[in-house]
Amino acid sequence: MTLIPKEYNVGNEIIFVCGARDYHAMDWYFRAKEILPNRRIIVVTDVISGEGFNKLLSNTDELIKLLIIDKLLFNKQSKIGNIWRNLLKLIVLPIQIILFRRIARRYPDAVYHAHGMYYLWLLGATKLEFTGTPQGSEVLVRPFSSRIYRYYAIKALKSAKIITVDSVNMQKRIKELSGLNTVVIQNGIDVNRILTCAKLDYKRNKILSIRGFTSLYRIDELLKARNLMNNKIDLHFIYPFYEDTYKSRELKNFKKFDKDYGRVSKEEMLNILACTQLVISIPKSDSSPRSVYEAIFSGCAVAVTYNPYLDVLPECMKGRIIIVDLKMENWLEEAIVRSEEITSSLYSPSQEAIKLFDQKESMWLIANLCYNK
Repeated sequence: MTLIPKEYNVGNEIIFVCGARDYHAMDWYFRAKEILPNRRIIVVTDVISGEGFNKLLSNTDELIKLLIIDKLLFNKQSKIGNIWRNLLKLIVLPIQIILFRRIARRYPDAVYHAHGMYYLWLLGATKLEFTGTPQGSEVLVRPFSSRIYRYYAIKALKSAKIITVDSVNMQKRIKELSGLNTVVIQNGIDVNRILTCAKLDYKRNKILSIRGFTSLYRIDELLKARNLMNNKIDLHFIYPFYEDTYKSRELKNFKKFDKDYGRVSKEEMLNILACTQLVISIPKSDSSPRSVYEAIFSGCAVAVTYNPYLDVLPECMKGRIIIVDLKMENWLEEAIVRSEEITSSLYSPSQEAIKLFDQKESMWLIANLCYNK
């Protein structure tokens, strides 16, 4: 049983303000419920499912609804759908602010945690004290493609009492953008569950893409490299989200035995990783990808393009990483050869790796930093 530190006031609710279909935010919520069983923990949201996303919350979870926009969204994910969703969220933001202020009056002593820049904007407009956790692309990409977004992102970040990020790269960018200091807390993973699945007696023979099926994650580069190989291999794809037009175009480059799993449950993902030899993660930009860490702890080799998060990994994790150069025509072929050697030995995580990436450790850091009110 998890013991609650004496300094916690059990009467103060913890309120997550986020998208209720966001895997990352919901994992933080579920972990908070796990380690703080005596605290009342609530989700406030404007999206629950929609666009083909599955509902992640159950009837036992406490949910407070803003104006839910699910029925106003497209039936599936697409570039146009993304634009429409973002526009719609901006249009209804004044309504959401009014609704949230009513909620806040009911919970004057609550601790608020916003996940995602939109929800930082929302809480910033209410003048409440809150912790903000932006996502990678919201800091690493979007501020440099839109001056308007950059202005409001900086304003939202400055409205937070504490900002947590998952990588040194994000920390540096926020410092450059706003002069603000942030706290780096790694995206935790379920170490015990992953290591249990990794011990299953499966033959490792899959080549797996595990990131989003969008242009950011360069699925086209993976398919191009595979189709240039003399020795044809099958590719497998799981992804938390996709862009419909991009996916439809790239499906034309699939081969007969390629496997498209789509969005899978955590259990399904871990079972697939248990029989995977090489995971591919080659985005144009990256922060601190939990799926890469899950793949490593699952015993896979992982082919990546260089990103700063790699520099701070423990040595045992670096030993499972293959840094590739996409300018080299045979990058995939060489990665497959190297992955055979890497996966010939079992992955044994160091205590440093476990302490750094175990999600309970990460959540205790968050709890002690942000929820001790």
